Amino acid sequence: MYQLIWHCAIVIYLTIISYYCICDKYQTIMLPERTVERLSEYRRSLLQSLEEGKTHIFSHELAALHHNTAVQVRRDIMFIGYTSMQRKGYDVRELIDVIGEILDSEKGLNVAVVGIGNLGRAVTTYFVGKRSKLNIIATFDVDHTKVDRVISGVKCYSLSRLREIVESHEISVAIVTVPATSANEVTSQIVDAGIKGIMNFTTVPLNVPDDCYLEEYDMITSLEKVAYFVKSGQS
Repeated sequence: MYQLIWHCAIVIYLTIISYYCICDKYQTIMLPERTVERLSEYRRSLLQSLEEGKTHIFSHELAALHHNTAVQVRRDIMFIGYTSMQRKGYDVRELIDVIGEILDSEKGLNVAVVGIGNLGRAVTTYFVGKRSKLNIIATFDVDHTKVDRVISGVKCYSLSRLREIVESHEISVAIVTVPATSANEVTSQIVDAGIKGIMNFTTVPLNVPDDCYLEEYDMITSLEKVAYFVKSGQS
């Protein structure tokens, strides 16, 4: 169960980061962060519904999947200019496309994973191919035994080549999975290389300038939160 939550978090947070990178680049009006997060969650469920052969879905059905309210679902979807057919609900395929037009870059965004240890490999392996508009095309590490190898389906480069590869491959987003002791130093290099969106998987807060969007996901904190409510339910 926790693994599923972690996997979903990767997709959601990367979608949020890419959305704000697009807004910053094209100076478009930005939706609230929580709205972007919910839209990404809705799309994931809609894609699953489509795979199951479902063509239409009502707001209350979508709300139930996300422990939300039908009012909130309708508000979010009206916010992006889409309305449902009252008797049949939302057209699943159309709604997926509309959400994609809002959240995704037309050409897609390239992503790099910085730190290809156990966590970096797990993130890369899971995410490759999950979203057509978000492509992990490079990984970086300081371990010379990993450099110039294809790991988890993606080529690994020396961290010393970060700026060069970011520029040549037009990478906009970085996922940081390095040890906590080097996280802020590496983040400075990432920002200096021109990255505009960072997803932090380390256990330390990162410092980034205002023009770089940051999402921080602390798995230890999330696991402790789950454990606390399990404990409370048993007492």
